[in-house]
Amino acid sequence: MAQQHNMSKDYVIPQDSLVQKKLHKWQGLKFGLFMHWGTYSQWGVVESWSICPEDEGWTQRRGPYGGDYYNYKKAYENLQTTFNPTNFNPEKWVAAAKYAGMKYVVFTTKHHDGFCMFDTKQTDYKITSSKTPFSVNPRSNVAKEVFNAFSKENFMIGAYFSKPDWHTENYWWPYFPPKDRNVNYDPAKYPERWQKFKDFTFNQIQELMTGYGKVDILWLDGGWVRPKNTIDAAVDWQRTIPYDQDIDMAKIAAAARIKQPGLIVVDRTVAGQYENYTTPEQQVPDAPLDHPWESCITMGNSWSYVPGDHYKSANEIITLLVKIVSRGGNLLMNIGPGPDGDWDPAAYSRLKQIGDWIKINGEGIYNSDAIAPYSEGNIYYTKAGKSTYAFVLAEKDKEAVVLPSNISLHLKDADKIKKISLLGISKKLKWTVAEGVIKINIPASLQTQNGLAHAAVFKIQ
Repeated sequence: MAQQHNMSKDYVIPQDSLVQKKLHKWQGLKFGLFMHWGTYSQWGVVESWSICPEDEGWTQRRGPYGGDYYNYKKAYENLQTTFNPTNFNPEKWVAAAKYAGMKYVVFTTKHHDGFCMFDTKQTDYKITSSKTPFSVNPRSNVAKEVFNAFSKENFMIGAYFSKPDWHTENYWWPYFPPKDRNVNYDPAKYPERWQKFKDFTFNQIQELMTGYGKVDILWLDGGWVRPKNTIDAAVDWQRTIPYDQDIDMAKIAAAARIKQPGLIVVDRTVAGQYENYTTPEQQVPDAPLDHPWESCITMGNSWSYVPGDHYKSANEIITLLVKIVSRGGNLLMNIGPGPDGDWDPAAYSRLKQIGDWIKINGEGIYNSDAIAPYSEGNIYYTKAGKSTYAFVLAEKDKEAVVLPSNISLHLKDADKIKKISLLGISKKLKWTVAEGVIKINIPASLQTQNGLAHAAVFKIQ
């Protein structure tokens, strides 16, 4: 996940009408749950990156094995033999996510380290292996359990899958030491080995498309695994890709869509027909984008579980959601489960607060579109159906919303407005329109004693 995501400039509209339809449905969902989970959670370290010999902040090795790379990697891979998340209960996650108003889930079936959270037949480095204590648990095929639990509540299902795999000898060949995140041999010189890697990748994705119920999104990470001709030299991390790492996305996508018709494919950062939506990471675009997109953002500071992580407040998360939706995007909010198989209590608390807010204000979020001027000051706009919604954000770090005595909104066709109401408040509001500006008068009793949290939402009909 720790790759800088530069927005793809060359968006290609999918030609498959089923993909277009599913993409349109997905764009209306607005709010999803992301989960990074693997054996690394036991150490509370960054997902996968500590075994990558790159001189980057996130690849630093800590702990008793930190000094020697090979000892460290051995100890890291040995985490498989102690991984036993006995508190794993995906129904508990579903209930919390559903209450918060989340509508889809993306789960890490395999991160760059190659450890599979599903019952693959291609490797024994997996949660269902007899080497892993959790394999005796009836729910050991974690990805399947997660997908089933969320499907039952009508969530759209996304399978995160890392294209690079630092465990298989056909990506990091033990004959050479790994130098960085890339394949450690030249695929052009060793085409048979690269073909084995391509087959391995194809087979794993086929497994996920076949035995795991309905999958709506194939979310592919590790954008350095890409054809050489797609490398953008203006992007730092892409400049360092030494080889053509073409894994035949056309074959992967076509076969996946036979099993899962209409499948949305997200080949992150590789612009073209297999990046059906783009994924700005840990950031919110300043203006609406001209294609489907989703900001993936952590609830804590890290993607994976870190003990005592600092979690964003409900206010910060709702502010992010409102800003992203006003720009026409989706928010994919990440929570990293711990080694015991559950979330930090802070995550449940945040989702409860978000859900309390969504109950009142969700109509301005779901199936909405961006509408000019998008935002002015601390006011953000959306359009859903025939109504326009104006979200007035609470001050930073303040939960309660304090409204001024007058609010001015600059919207097109202001003179056609028939009614303005404040969601969650039954009191009638007075408003005027002059020279195209809507002025709403806020009675003194509603300025501070409105009982509204995080953001007040005006519905304009």
